[in-house]
Amino acid sequence: MTKADIINEIAEKTGIEKVAVQATVEAFMKSVKSKMADGENVYLRGFGSFIVKKRAEKTGRNISKNTTIIIPAHYIPSFKPAKTFAEKVKKSVKVVEKA
Repeated sequence: MTKADIINEIAEKTGIEKVAVQATVEAFMKSVKSKMADGENVYLRGFGSFIVKKRAEKTGRNISKNTTIIIPAHYIPSFKPAKTFAEKVKKSVKVVEKA
């Protein structure tokens, strides 16, 4: 599902014009991005949390030059689904197993 699909679905279900829905979705995403860039977490009860995680400094290897490099500590955005959301996905998604 793409952002356009989400906008179309919300517009159909609510009867709001697609332009207004798109502006709302864009404003929501911009707000989440700016808060996370400031180091704040965003909590949406019943849906999940957009959290900022710190990755520790670590040693990596450049295989082509056969050298060791230091990857500095940095922050990454992450999403943690709410328990109710995760349980609903576990119960409803049918996994196709390979034979």
